[in-house]
Amino acid sequence: MAAMDVFLDRLDPDMCVVTAAAHGERAGCLVGFSSQCSIRPVRYVVWISDANRTFRVARSADVLAVHLLARDQRRTAELFGGLTGDDVDKFRRVRWREAYGGAAVLADAEAWFVGRVVERTAGGDHVGFVLEPVEWGGRERAAGQDAGPLLRLADARTVRPGHPVD
Repeated sequence: MAAMDVFLDRLDPDMCVVTAAAHGERAGCLVGFSSQCSIRPVRYVVWISDANRTFRVARSADVLAVHLLARDQRRTAELFGGLTGDDVDKFRRVRWREAYGGAAVLADAEAWFVGRVVERTAGGDHVGFVLEPVEWGGRERAAGQDAGPLLRLADARTVRPGHPVD
């Protein structure tokens, strides 16, 4: 694996928070593996660890919400990446609203979308959820105010996972 680290260590992807709601439960986690995976039709894939609570809720969900965070939203990243929903109700600590299909959308996210799950695919210790966007939005800004930089992997490296990664 050391040879592959030369490649992987160069990556610095945007981080996102993925939330899921199903059967009266809500869950969310910090995700470092995600990408647009189709142009026409537009599709986006998020990879969720099969070891965490968000996966257990997401596998029954019809829709997931994907949120981009600004670099200055580290506390939100620590909440969703460093604590487990098995022990903490994360949604009591953030502003959120119910959106399309019962999705939980974080009110302070830089940008977000709700996607209908069109496919689930195994990929090692993560499961890919291929999403068809059905609703989207983002933080409103005053005229002339630019968006700041997004939270990236390098910004979140010190967040200790709320569940085992091995």
